[in-house]
Amino acid sequence: MKTLHNPILPGFYPDPSVCRVGEDYYLATSTFEYFPGVPVFHSRDLAHWHQIGYCLTRPSQLPLDGTAPSKGIYAPTIRYHEGTFYMVTTLVQDENYWNNINFFVTAKNPAGPWSEPTVIEGAQGIDPTLFFDSGKVYYLGNMRPEPESTGSSRYIWLQELDVQSGKLLGERHILRTDGAVYNASAPEGPHLYHIGEYYYLMIAEGGTSMNHAVSIFRSHSLTGPYEVNPRNPIFTHRNFSRKSEINSTGHADLIETQNGEWWAFMLASRPDGGAFRRLGRETYAVPVIWEDEWPVFSPDTGRIEFSFPAPNLPEHHWPSLPACEQFDTPTLPYPFSLLRTPSAEFPPYSLKDRPGFLRLFCCPQTLSEYHCPAFIGRRQQHLSFCVQTRMEFKPAQEGEWAGLVILMSAGYHLRFETGLLEGEKQIRLIQRVSGQETVTVQLPCQSKEMLLRIESAGTDCTFSFAIIGEDGFVQPWNVLAENICLSPYSVSEANRFTGTFLGMYATSNGKISQSFADFDWFEYQEI
Repeated sequence: MKTLHNPILPGFYPDPSVCRVGEDYYLATSTFEYFPGVPVFHSRDLAHWHQIGYCLTRPSQLPLDGTAPSKGIYAPTIRYHEGTFYMVTTLVQDENYWNNINFFVTAKNPAGPWSEPTVIEGAQGIDPTLFFDSGKVYYLGNMRPEPESTGSSRYIWLQELDVQSGKLLGERHILRTDGAVYNASAPEGPHLYHIGEYYYLMIAEGGTSMNHAVSIFRSHSLTGPYEVNPRNPIFTHRNFSRKSEINSTGHADLIETQNGEWWAFMLASRPDGGAFRRLGRETYAVPVIWEDEWPVFSPDTGRIEFSFPAPNLPEHHWPSLPACEQFDTPTLPYPFSLLRTPSAEFPPYSLKDRPGFLRLFCCPQTLSEYHCPAFIGRRQQHLSFCVQTRMEFKPAQEGEWAGLVILMSAGYHLRFETGLLEGEKQIRLIQRVSGQETVTVQLPCQSKEMLLRIESAGTDCTFSFAIIGEDGFVQPWNVLAENICLSPYSVSEANRFTGTFLGMYATSNGKISQSFADFDWFEYQEI
């Protein structure tokens, strides 16, 4: 029997949106403060996916300098209409969501390139959708009942959109003033579908944590009124223990296969000890059937399972990404991202200066600032993992450091780094929690070239290094620190919407520097 395995996209891939074009499926997720923005995945069978590009690849499309952790790009929706792909999303710029920019980009090929953004003037709120119906285009989003309110109450609203100019047209229609329950928390993530005789409005509510849920409403008229599904919320894991293997389910999008089967794609999380969630919000899929003209999610068990019988589609696998990246391509491979938008004048890295190596420049920016540091990382995708790299680094002045990082946010990360301190080269582990740094351990280390390794068995982590001599001989491994608890570096503790990134890093800590670190390869594996 063919099987669909969850999560579909492990690691920090939240807010999935999916569309079908013939026998091909495309999926996009949010990226917050990471660059490039909004990865696009392709599938032929809904069970196996591979990344084909990003929607936002140029600084002109995605200015993220100064963006705080867990701000930036929220909840995209990807749709296809008459030969054109549309991706609509929100650029969130402040803590109170008052200066959002809702915009869309278009492409003929979902792999890109995508157009420059069209800003939708007057579109408040987050989580937009474009809906095509009867020759018109509609914008669907959420908004505060009052512009200056700070609570979690939201209205779901609809208005016609001119996609040529980005201007909203005509009357604004309020479709819902709450969720499935009165005064529901955070009604958001709306999607509209025209199925049979009904328009269906599906939303997320309850906040994107343990109380997250999916609710649905229907109407014979696009503008309502929308009746409430008596089974709402139609999907949630809020009734399960915090220790359940999958929690925080919500923010769903529906898709029908060419064979008439229905599936829902949504976000959920795998905890690694109670409320701790280092992996962030991941992408999952569940089968859907229809009863009484309402959708029923995961009808056999009512929950996300780690596997389901796959859709009745020809099985289609894609080549696996290498566990060890050799950096022998002219562009950054898809699993890797930067933190915020790089400067075109002073790029933080190069794949050309030394072919076959990733060179990170010792830029003045650090991970603790809201700018683009010399950081290249990939998502943690398994509860237990091992990352290794081979690094060459010869610091020229105090404050220059380079190494490996476990990154949750500017205020929550671990730096496994080497650099100059009081004239002597050192290797150390820095733990940063709530913006406060602690040097856990520090040792002299004179070698220019070394191997660095981080191993995590659940929440316990070990940091090791091996010196490489001038003759190229690799000396035995040394444990710098072990039994380091990773629980503080989780979504719940850091209060973030992202997940853990594992990557390479260099900095001069505010000084002008000509130094750099060369990384020969980077390996990530589940253990």
